[in-house]
Amino acid sequence: MQTSSSERNTVPPTSRAQPAPVPGGWLERRFAIGARGSSVRTEVLAGITTFLAAAYLLVVIPSLLATGGMDRGAATTAVMLVFVLFSVLMGCYANLPFVVGPGIGGSVIVGVTLAATEHVAWQTGIAIAFLSGLLFLLLTLVGARSVVARLIPTAIKLGLGASIGLFIAVLGVRNAGMVVANVKTNAFALGDFSKPGTLVALIGLGVAVLLQGRKVPGAILWSILVAAIVGVPLGVTKVPESFISLPHSLAPVAFQLDLKSALTISALPYLFAFFAAEFFSTLGTTLAVGGKAGLLDEHGNMENINRPFLVDSIAATGGALLGIPALTALVESAAGVEAGGRTGLTSIAAAVMFALVCFFVPVALAIPKEATAPALILIGLSMFSTIRHVPFDDFSDAFPVLAMVLLTLLSNSFGTGIAGGLLCYVLVKALMGRFKELPWGLYVLALPLAYYFWTVVGRH
Repeated sequence: MQTSSSERNTVPPTSRAQPAPVPGGWLERRFAIGARGSSVRTEVLAGITTFLAAAYLLVVIPSLLATGGMDRGAATTAVMLVFVLFSVLMGCYANLPFVVGPGIGGSVIVGVTLAATEHVAWQTGIAIAFLSGLLFLLLTLVGARSVVARLIPTAIKLGLGASIGLFIAVLGVRNAGMVVANVKTNAFALGDFSKPGTLVALIGLGVAVLLQGRKVPGAILWSILVAAIVGVPLGVTKVPESFISLPHSLAPVAFQLDLKSALTISALPYLFAFFAAEFFSTLGTTLAVGGKAGLLDEHGNMENINRPFLVDSIAATGGALLGIPALTALVESAAGVEAGGRTGLTSIAAAVMFALVCFFVPVALAIPKEATAPALILIGLSMFSTIRHVPFDDFSDAFPVLAMVLLTLLSNSFGTGIAGGLLCYVLVKALMGRFKELPWGLYVLALPLAYYFWTVVGRH
């Protein structure tokens, strides 16, 4: 897959000496562990590190989906299952140290934007995610992913992470009670920081910042656990009667898709929002984490890049069938790479950890939203950092990105932000007479987005 010069500059390959392969052994023949400068012990430890970095999603994702009416216990089981299934697939087929799981953005669309805000049933949201996965899979099989990658302007790609990151961070401070909606002024206002729930969130945030600053593996997960424990005497965390139990049944969430409601014009904007978020998350994670692992060539390209793309598209489709939207290779995989993970054995080791934790579901369900709020705040702010790569010296690139971020904040919907950002990009380039910088496909893409943006403005 070809990448633009701007993309190559943001994900430089890591150059390091490759030691000779360690001869013999099925693991070496299957994963080329020695050839990539690693060992079985290092890969297993890296897998545990990746698990610690991503395990907070076992709490955050079900909590977000439960906001929209989904059964939290069933959703927790489903999240564990998809982590195991598709991380193993990534490890065995693509031989990459990427853990595959649900992204926060997709769960926000289903649980918060559609169900809680727009009053669209979560079954419809999951169906839209499923259709997005099918589209993702189709484009992968026909080799059209590179075409779409070249079609979306680089500036918009870079700004997309910032736009979604801001949305997630705002959601975090609201869950923490640090910010509340002021009915009289129709605006945000500071919350009551003396409330028990807000105190729990502040303590968790402090712990997360301290541990992140010291680069402690699993900093976010540890901050959630500390906040949850502090919440017990404050009455925020309810201690479960039993800490160990069999996993909840998948029946309330698996195969509950409402495809009829999803196959409507009004669902088109959210279909694009799912697709865009999954597409750019996959592209960014593959190149960025692959670069840290030394798996990119001198041009910033990865050999057999269609393999992780295919796994991601299968995961996005299969995960929705089980009730979990927007599965993708997670950027938290970078934690395992930093710990030395270089092969798919890292992903498999992480999957084993996710499988073991399925017997401690009551603990996950007892953790309140205030304890997970710091995770949303920090992850959102870290995603916002991608905006630094936007070429702000070019007004025609910078203005659409800033408009996208602003629209996301004002509309409380990054679907609206993405649509507005792309439309703004086309309009600004056209008004400045720089038509040669607009590929014909971007004009075609702008048509459904214009309809979406018009209908959103009309509703609100």
